[in-house]
Amino acid sequence: MWLFFFLLAVAAAALSCALLCRAAVAAARTTRPAPGAVPGPSAEGDRAGLTLYEVAYLSGGPHRLADLVLVLMAQQRRLLLTDTGWATVVDPVGNDAVERATLTAIGPGGQCRIPRIRESLVGDVAVREVADRLVSDGLALPVAVRPGIATGVRLVKGAAVLVLLCAAAAAWMAPAEADQGLLLGWFALPLIVTLGSWAVARFELHPYSDWATDAGGQQLPRPSGSPAPLPSLTSFALCGPNALTDPTLRAALHSSGA
Repeated sequence: MWLFFFLLAVAAAALSCALLCRAAVAAARTTRPAPGAVPGPSAEGDRAGLTLYEVAYLSGGPHRLADLVLVLMAQQRRLLLTDTGWATVVDPVGNDAVERATLTAIGPGGQCRIPRIRESLVGDVAVREVADRLVSDGLALPVAVRPGIATGVRLVKGAAVLVLLCAAAAAWMAPAEADQGLLLGWFALPLIVTLGSWAVARFELHPYSDWATDAGGQQLPRPSGSPAPLPSLTSFALCGPNALTDPTLRAALHSSGA
């Protein structure tokens, strides 16, 4: 019976490591910057050469970008966000393509639920242009490889736990006369493979992201070690609703599923 657990551990280790390696190779092949790519203009308070929209996308994808534009317009008193999850237009003039897309998503009635606005923006051409620009600059992961690396790392971690559980089950179910040391030694190989792959991934691929490449992650502002606190919008772009100091805005996003 212990042989079944050993084969299960080997299969889990081999499959998870193969998927991680495949994702890493795919990401390396598809995230090289395009020749002559030039980063977009910097946003106020962003010291890494990225716009606020780009910081939001690299940190949390199109949903974070959609929430950012809602918060930006709310702080400028051009939208009213309520803690019940509704957005109301105050000033129907957008300053850029993403803001105009937001107003279009709200509709002519001037009021809409925030989740509906968010989902509309995620598929809008203005948001896709931000994503495409980051991908062409080698800063964002293309759809073809997302979220392969992060998922691969999670699978390897899960496989390592499964190997340990299989080893414990095999030892418990083995005959009394069986050599426990030798039996557990068989499980050392899949455990070393999974833990070794995990260690290499932490060193070579960390931080894992479903959106940013390693180059993109390095360009994101770093809250720790900075001489002054990051502007509130930059903190929100990096960390999401929990970074907001306004309880009404935070409640509006949380109540709408952010």
